[in-house]
Amino acid sequence: MQQTTSPGAEPTARFSNRVENYIKYRPGYPAGVIEYLQKQFQLNEDAHIADIGSGTGIFTRLLLDQGYQVFAVEPNEPMKQAAEQDLKAYKNFTSVAGTAEHSNLPPNSIDLITSATAFHWFDVDKSRAEFKRILKTDGSVALIWNVRKPAADAFAVAYDQLLISYASDYKDVKEKTLNDERLARFFNQGKFETISYPNQQVFDEEGLIGRALSSSYVPMPETPEGHTFLKDLKAIFKAYQIDGKVSFVYDTMMYVGKV
Repeated sequence: MQQTTSPGAEPTARFSNRVENYIKYRPGYPAGVIEYLQKQFQLNEDAHIADIGSGTGIFTRLLLDQGYQVFAVEPNEPMKQAAEQDLKAYKNFTSVAGTAEHSNLPPNSIDLITSATAFHWFDVDKSRAEFKRILKTDGSVALIWNVRKPAADAFAVAYDQLLISYASDYKDVKEKTLNDERLARFFNQGKFETISYPNQQVFDEEGLIGRALSSSYVPMPETPEGHTFLKDLKAIFKAYQIDGKVSFVYDTMMYVGKV
């Protein structure tokens, strides 16, 4: 039986029925993110990195490509299985069933923790305690998001309004993503460095639909609300497309510090 999720589902289950769209249509991350981490922390192939909330392995792959020993910690079984299938050729890849609050990694074992588009689902205090437990003495944390710019152009404004109209907890997820209070509570003494990179995706109509449906707060197409959402989404695409394409413009934000 197909597992389904609703916008109000537990964070660890929210994406179970969205894995295929997540793999195909979620944005990647700029090369500058990895370059910064390499230089800042002088990482080499002996580095042990925990990618927490690793999902289908979009960011994990970038770390693996550098030769690091990467422990991908993911609680959602369908997403975890997708990553295991996609990344099985990497000998430096270890898949771990766990959460940010209970990673199942040994203490004092990790040089750097990364979390890409996941921290907003974590319990701040419990994850902070767990990260402190598994990090080596001088270890650091990098939290990364692709933040879509809702006012980048007329299409972006229309798309954002569509989400506000149909996605019951879109605002809540959006507010948690770049929440200064949560970040200040998480990082040691509230101190962290902020780095930003430009990022972009270009979609045809099929890609736009897939990208929308990869978000946990968007109603599924088999529901009456989801059917209407897709109708309105297609209308927005038709109104704003140029040569059959629309763009999502992002700021890729990275927050780096100690815990």
